[in-house]
Amino acid sequence: MLQRRWCLHCVVSFVGYSHPPLIQIQKRNLVNVKLKWVKDTVLDTVVSCGVQLKATSTLVSLVGSRPDYSLPVYCLSRYRRQLGLPSDLKVSTFIRRYPNIFQEFYRPDSGGTPVPWYKLTPEALDVYSQEMRFIYEHCYVDILNRLQKLLMLTKERLLPLHTIDQLRWDLGLPYDYENKLIAKRPELFSFVKLPDARVGVKLLVWDDCLALSHLESGNSNLVEKKGALAFPIRFTRGFGLKKNCMEWLNEWQKLPYTSPYVDASHLDPRTDVSEKRIVGVFHELLHLTILRRMERKNVSNMRGPLAMPQKFTKAFERHPGIFYISKKGGTQTVVLREAYDRGELIEKHPLADIREKYASMMKKGFLDRSRGLYMEERRASEDDLVKIHFGGKRSVFEFESETETDFSGPHMLKEWQYGLLVWDRKATAPSWKTISKFGKQREMDMQWTELAHSVEKSSMFVHY
Repeated sequence: MLQRRWCLHCVVSFVGYSHPPLIQIQKRNLVNVKLKWVKDTVLDTVVSCGVQLKATSTLVSLVGSRPDYSLPVYCLSRYRRQLGLPSDLKVSTFIRRYPNIFQEFYRPDSGGTPVPWYKLTPEALDVYSQEMRFIYEHCYVDILNRLQKLLMLTKERLLPLHTIDQLRWDLGLPYDYENKLIAKRPELFSFVKLPDARVGVKLLVWDDCLALSHLESGNSNLVEKKGALAFPIRFTRGFGLKKNCMEWLNEWQKLPYTSPYVDASHLDPRTDVSEKRIVGVFHELLHLTILRRMERKNVSNMRGPLAMPQKFTKAFERHPGIFYISKKGGTQTVVLREAYDRGELIEKHPLADIREKYASMMKKGFLDRSRGLYMEERRASEDDLVKIHFGGKRSVFEFESETETDFSGPHMLKEWQYGLLVWDRKATAPSWKTISKFGKQREMDMQWTELAHSVEKSSMFVHY
């Protein structure tokens, strides 16, 4: 139920003894509004597919950053937190879903144990090269400006490097951006040591040309007249908004707009004007991202640098026509509604097109793998493994561990799509038995076939 709280806040101060009391009256109109969350299946699909896309793109950047475009699985596993994968999903299992992007091979470690390595396929390497050309040539100034504007949103033009790391993929920053981007522009950025011993990035130069929000740039006439700017509103289909809520929203839209790049310390945090400024900061922050969305926890971590009040992210829930909170992927993701039309970005950044190529490759690789089209490559990889560990004797098995694992011992038992590794106590080495026509393997084949058909019919990986 909508409730209004009208409050008259008076501050009385005496200036000397010969002057009458100076009374300052500030009238604030704060409305308690909590609109019901309504599921948006289209945007949920976009977010759900984006989780896997982010993980794949991050892995491609990690592998592509190496001189030989290859890394062992234990190195990739160190970046699990950046990938955002479920805790029960191993990095190696995720990588093997897309054999048209990552090619698996084995190398012995210092102790002679075979360790899985992954390198980019020629097709993936071509897309990665296109991405690097966009970042360092065509979109270099744009990405640099995004980083500048992010720091300009903060109170001290300063952010911890760890916070920027969390936003790296959202902003389109390259891997190792601190060395390849920030360190090469000492006239703009500086590394500083924070009180908690962490490293921060400080903006040295304020650019008035960049201190213009996306909403202001599209309403330059109203900005010159210092008029009220209204945010674009889009509700989920079937979203019922009561009349009194609609009246409040119309009044709220007519309130003065405070630019996110100006000092707002004079605003009372308990007023609707202050809340509109908070919404404006979120609106601008999401517009700085490539895909116009961001994890809610990453926004919450910026409360201090943005000088926001407690529970400031409640504005997402109070304005579902501007923001949508998706609960897919085991986290909450904030999506800017105005940026999407039927699940597609209206204004696409060149890097968004690159990510669409990755998404298309992911869909194709997943379906082809489920049909068994990459079995020959898998067998070749196993042959390399056998040569390393058994000296050329054919005893096929699958290496699943993300760390160095001991292969010895009769306890070793592992199933996978086209066969079963069994240990014959009378034999001197493991033996491979194909059981595709009976037992559990038949059930697994049926599950893979059903999964492939369901994915092919669904919109998985179509949207990013």
